[in-house]
Amino acid sequence: MTEINDIIRKILGTLICLGMIFTLFTPVSASSGANLKVDVLDYDPYPAEIGKYVDVRVKVENIGYGRADAVSLKIEPDYPFSLDSDKNAIKFIGILTPEKAVVHEYRLFVDENAKVGTGSIDIFYKADDGDAWFKKTVDLRVGSNTFDSKGTIQLSDISSDPTVFMPGDRGTVSFTLQNTATTSSVTIDGNDYDTNARVQSATLRGTDGITVISDTYAGSGVIGPGDSITLNYNIRIDDNVEDGTYYLDFYMVGNSHAYNNNWRIPVKVDSSAIKVIPSKPLIITNGEGVFEFDVANSHPNTLNSVSVRLVSDDLEFSPEEYYIGSMGSDELFTIQIKARSTGTESSVPLSIEVDYRNGMNSHSNQVGTRNASIVQENNSNTGTLAVTAIGLALLLGLPGMVLYRRKKQNNK
Repeated sequence: MTEINDIIRKILGTLICLGMIFTLFTPVSASSGANLKVDVLDYDPYPAEIGKYVDVRVKVENIGYGRADAVSLKIEPDYPFSLDSDKNAIKFIGILTPEKAVVHEYRLFVDENAKVGTGSIDIFYKADDGDAWFKKTVDLRVGSNTFDSKGTIQLSDISSDPTVFMPGDRGTVSFTLQNTATTSSVTIDGNDYDTNARVQSATLRGTDGITVISDTYAGSGVIGPGDSITLNYNIRIDDNVEDGTYYLDFYMVGNSHAYNNNWRIPVKVDSSAIKVIPSKPLIITNGEGVFEFDVANSHPNTLNSVSVRLVSDDLEFSPEEYYIGSMGSDELFTIQIKARSTGTESSVPLSIEVDYRNGMNSHSNQVGTRNASIVQENNSNTGTLAVTAIGLALLLGLPGMVLYRRKKQNNK
């Protein structure tokens, strides 16, 4: 019996060792570093109408450090929602690199007997074929209140902070919804209606490179005749967005679906910023000098907390950082910075760095590199030449004075 136990232990030990060796030599999938995040961006119409279709946009984003090789989405709606076709339940997306996202749209039907309230859908996702499904449950509003009010909404006062974004910025887009009615009631076909306007929901949708961070506005939102409300949405600009004007889609459900509105909200992106240009040659004479620069704001709006800093291994600067403050668009500011040489080279490199704020966003950039010339002048030679010149003048002038005096004496 003891011999059998020894044999079994040896076999188990061998299997364990083989398993460990197999694990060491098994290649690790790139998806092991992936981390997927799934959200419902929005759905249209909002709320979902009873007895009609609703389009649901699902966003899957890789927020990890590794590539996802085989991303898949699957949706399982609960009552009162159902898929337009079961074959559309699973969507194979494929490769998704870090910080990239894909949006897929599902089409659901809302049961005709559904009640006003909320319904849920289960969204499953995985990064690779061999991975287990992860689940996220999302609630969708069902039904739409209708009102006999006849107030009409108008969009106005569109603004953003900052006024013009830079790549990588965050900020706020704001606009006003105004009820254009001028009287408290109106008569249509012999029937009297109040002129209140309602905002049942308001959704701002992003575009490629621009993400809306804020949730959908939902509420009673009653706006009386001539009154208005202001809505604010936070947005994020990707680092690689190119300069230009982009348009975000704004959807609003009003008194009823007949009063819905769709608008396009402009957002401007411009990467131009602070420029620093030497206005005089960068020369250091006998170890010391003064550098002069023109600092210009080439961005379309005001930049704050602007400062300039020179960096060099062979030079010392005073001040170490020149603080300017706020600079309006196209504003020019001239600064002077003292420099002292700490080496023996005839030409030394230096870099020019600037810090500034665009809205609440801090930026720090290197805007140029230059070479400073080191010049040595012998001041002692100059002094010797001056003394020599004065001596010659005295020697040449003395005989003339003697002759003049002698002539003057002879005339007496």
